[in-house]
Amino acid sequence: MSEFIDNNSRERQAKLKELIKKIHGGMPLEEAKALFKKDFQEISTDEIVKLEQGLMDEGMSMDEVQSLCDVHAAVFDGSITDIHKPKSMMNIPGHPAKVFSDENKNILELMESEIKPYIGKEDPNSFLMLRIGIERLMEISKHYSRKENLFFPSLEKKGITSIPKVMWGVDDEIRQDLKVLKSLLDDKSSKYSEIERKTWAVLERVSDMVMKEENILLPKLSDVMSFYDWILADKGSDEIGYFLKAPKESWAVKEEDKETEEEIVNGEMKFDAGSLSQIELNSILNTLPLDMTFVDKDGHVKYFTQGKERIFNRPVTIIGRHVSLCHPPKSVHVVEDIIESFRDGSKDYEDFYIQLKEMFVYIRYFAVRDKENNYLGTLEITQNIKPMRELEGEKRLVSK
Repeated sequence: MSEFIDNNSRERQAKLKELIKKIHGGMPLEEAKALFKKDFQEISTDEIVKLEQGLMDEGMSMDEVQSLCDVHAAVFDGSITDIHKPKSMMNIPGHPAKVFSDENKNILELMESEIKPYIGKEDPNSFLMLRIGIERLMEISKHYSRKENLFFPSLEKKGITSIPKVMWGVDDEIRQDLKVLKSLLDDKSSKYSEIERKTWAVLERVSDMVMKEENILLPKLSDVMSFYDWILADKGSDEIGYFLKAPKESWAVKEEDKETEEEIVNGEMKFDAGSLSQIELNSILNTLPLDMTFVDKDGHVKYFTQGKERIFNRPVTIIGRHVSLCHPPKSVHVVEDIIESFRDGSKDYEDFYIQLKEMFVYIRYFAVRDKENNYLGTLEITQNIKPMRELEGEKRLVSK
């Protein structure tokens, strides 16, 4: 029985691929819809994911699959069968999935009430309202950024790369379309016919993406993302931002899954965002194009980097030495004053810059404090910024 099901699934996938390839070859959309209705009637989220992943695995470029993305949406729209399964997370106030779906409703509502009524009307008030509506719609970039940075990693960990690659590409195209449209609206010499055409085009693309997020992305995330994945997504949402306004409800999980958290760290040093092995951390710090020295709260040198771009020589013998003994007597009072200002909280940083031979050296001191604002020590950062001061123009291409 299972063999029959597997064979049937493979046959459906083969037929779906054949249909999409025909569309790719120029088959009219209405003809494709008729064939789809005749052979399939309905399609599942998993089938769509496997279809696009399979096309890419067979050699169709991501750009080609992306260019067909809107066509897929038109062919499959209204025929996706597993979107009506109960999704408890969609009923949880403040849950990242519910917030995301609610934003989609707000996006559609904004287009219907604040943009479409003013398309095709060339009077100054309508033109102004259209411009304001497009500016508000451009906030969709935050909606897309949460999807790209908080949801896609969970899919990629499960080997699902077609959804992230294709959707992200279309997201960027929509962002660019909105920027172009905004520029046209800002340019008094723009032809209104072009503005009208581009407005309808971008609204259609946004609507198609809403459909794909609701019918393909969210159901897949419901299957793939763990409780801890949703916690991480929730934590990162405020930093990225929301479409027009933050949710009223909060889904703040107070007690996290300790076992899962420890499994993710897996013996590595855990930080506010991620974890690193000792080798990775040491190598990263030594790769920075600057010198860093850390003096603990008691004034003893505890650490310094050993990168390639050294400005001042620091032998390892200074580790543990009091900072007052690491400077010439005539400048010790300056260092001590800085540290004391950090310790008593009157300052958080102090900067110096000096000409040293062929270098222009930028020396910065920072107070290091914990989350309760307790003084932990002083961080010194020294860098030759002469090459940066000499930069002109722009560099947008990779060096050869």
